Amino acid sequence: MGDMQDIAIFDMDRTITIRGTYTPFLLFAAARRQRWRLLLTPVLLFALAGAGLGLLTRNGYKNIGFRLMIGSTIEASALSSLAESFAANTIDSNVHAASHRQIALEKQDGRVVVMATAAPEYYATEIGRRLGMDVIIATRQSRNAQGDYLAAIDGANCYGEEKLGRIKGWMDAMHYERAASNIRFYSDHISDAPILAWADTAVAVRPDRKLRALAEKRGWQIVDHS
Repeated sequence: MGDMQDIAIFDMDRTITIRGTYTPFLLFAAARRQRWRLLLTPVLLFALAGAGLGLLTRNGYKNIGFRLMIGSTIEASALSSLAESFAANTIDSNVHAASHRQIALEKQDGRVVVMATAAPEYYATEIGRRLGMDVIIATRQSRNAQGDYLAAIDGANCYGEEKLGRIKGWMDAMHYERAASNIRFYSDHISDAPILAWADTAVAVRPDRKLRALAEKRGWQIVDHS
């Protein structure tokens, strides 16, 4: 039997944050690095609409968006600098006050506090660190032999069932057995239904329409305050 552990896991976009972060990061990066790329914003928004309509995968949108707004490659130091600045802005203007309070309460209760998000690791890690997260699980970005970041994500987008698999993989690496752990999971989106169903305590935070209906059906906790 592995170690007994209490764990609180938070989705990030629109659960902790007020708004999504990926497209804003791309625009933030272009504005600070190569402003001419902002001329490509209509193409970016067209790709975003395609992803929303299911005509383009989320993976595909992330790959296209990075290439349009950042380029095919970027040095690690340059991307790190952008990520740090974006994270600081996010903490200042795009985090619900209730998120800060709930994270603090979970830490006070002795839980390991985890952020599991489809957002890219390079800026999700900076946001998570500033929020006081113990662990950040996020979408990985491909890198070349020199350590530069490439436009394509590395492996699958950390979303839905893939996110649940990544959480389970982290637990295995920590030797936390599921039966010996108490897990609380917070999310706003129906894509996280597999994790909410798997958790001991499911909390739908300002849920979308589909998740609200499912939460009401399953008797999951619904939190609407911000």
